[in-house]
Amino acid sequence: MAKKVLTVDDSKTMRDMVKFTLSSAGFDVVEAEDGVQALSVLDRTSVDLIITDINMPNMDGVTLVKRVRGGGSHRGIPILVLTTEGGDAKKADGKAAGATGWIVKPFTPDKLVQVVNKVCP
Repeated sequence: MAKKVLTVDDSKTMRDMVKFTLSSAGFDVVEAEDGVQALSVLDRTSVDLIITDINMPNMDGVTLVKRVRGGGSHRGIPILVLTTEGGDAKKADGKAAGATGWIVKPFTPDKLVQVVNKVCP
């Protein structure tokens, strides 16, 4: 059975690129436009990995990570941050919130699949 990945990004283009890359590598991908929608998706389905952007309306990625890590059945899911933010302060915020890993955009498809396979074997 294919591993299910939730990709969270306010950019449809970015969600499409992640979905295409991971679907081509055999993953099942579900999408959300922001953290609020991601929590709603998590209420309805279980996933093996979350990939989230940081800068989004309604609920940003760091807040999403904190909410997922805060409790419930999804608290142990690996969470990768995929963002244009490469600064040490933002990375520290993400790590403190409970992010598993950090990938800076733009990404190469091979690198994304490699990291996903590493955190979601």
